[in-house]
Amino acid sequence: MGAVPGRKNSLARLPEFTHKRRVPATSPFADRRVVIATALLCCFLWGSAVPAVKIGYGLLGIVPTDTPSLLLFAGIRFVLAGLMLLAYGAATGKPLVQKRQRFGELALLGLVSTAGQYLFYYIGLAHSTGVKVSITTSTSTFFSVLLAHLLYANDKLTARRILGCLLGFAGVIVVNLAAIGFDLNLSLLGEGFIVIAALLFSVGAIYGKRLSADMDPTVMTGWQLLLGGAVLTLVGLIGGGHFAAFDWPDVVLLAYLAALSAAAFTLWSVLMKHNPVGSVAIFNCAIPIFGVLLSGLFLGENVLQWKNLAALVLVSLGIWMVTATGRRWKG
Repeated sequence: MGAVPGRKNSLARLPEFTHKRRVPATSPFADRRVVIATALLCCFLWGSAVPAVKIGYGLLGIVPTDTPSLLLFAGIRFVLAGLMLLAYGAATGKPLVQKRQRFGELALLGLVSTAGQYLFYYIGLAHSTGVKVSITTSTSTFFSVLLAHLLYANDKLTARRILGCLLGFAGVIVVNLAAIGFDLNLSLLGEGFIVIAALLFSVGAIYGKRLSADMDPTVMTGWQLLLGGAVLTLVGLIGGGHFAAFDWPDVVLLAYLAALSAAAFTLWSVLMKHNPVGSVAIFNCAIPIFGVLLSGLFLGENVLQWKNLAALVLVSLGIWMVTATGRRWKG
């Protein structure tokens, strides 16, 4: 057949996008600088919870050994955090109602990552010291890195990563050193339960990474905190948990704790979604550093000590060893 007049170059005039495949945009949360800044912000927020919770215990008349009241306090905090996130999700048009299967997965995430973790944490806290709790909690870094090594082909253990984790852990130990030394006596209800809590945190984080692959992290975290917080609240009430007083300062403090939990857990879930687990988990070692420094500022403790500076250096070196693996960081 002969050429049709006027249509000789019709294919050449087709829009260019019909000949090229679209390349999905990379999330800004996969950029190394954004990861470092966001992870440190999460650690700062979680570290600020240390003095805030201590102040809350005083306002509400909760003694550290009253585990049901501790669980009730934590449960209300996480329920409020979950409601904040779900309200934000609804306001921004995100779908909140999931399929029955997805809701079951969210309930499991809340049971493991919030209810289970903090149930073991607070029981362990009542049977251990602050120094031991701070150090044993940091074992979550090792659990996360090891689980990622077993589950993900692009997140394998290397000598550099192991050394970075050890440096970070050494920083946590140094910041908790006291003049009287470190007591090596361990117990199942104390340090054993804290290690279980750290393991549940790591398992929940990796399970949440899988769920967030096709689910909005804000909605996922909202349900996680709400459902897990509801379980903690129920357990606390059944165990006889109560508050000696509840006034406006308590409301403000609970609102702050809920807001920081909502922000930190959501940002952490976003980082886990777009990055290798090990490159994010190492920042857990910075939480005790911020906790010690902020506790000193708000509770009148002396923070200008050599151990704090040494711990900061060790944790920073550990983070650098794990994250500075090349010029480009692929999430």
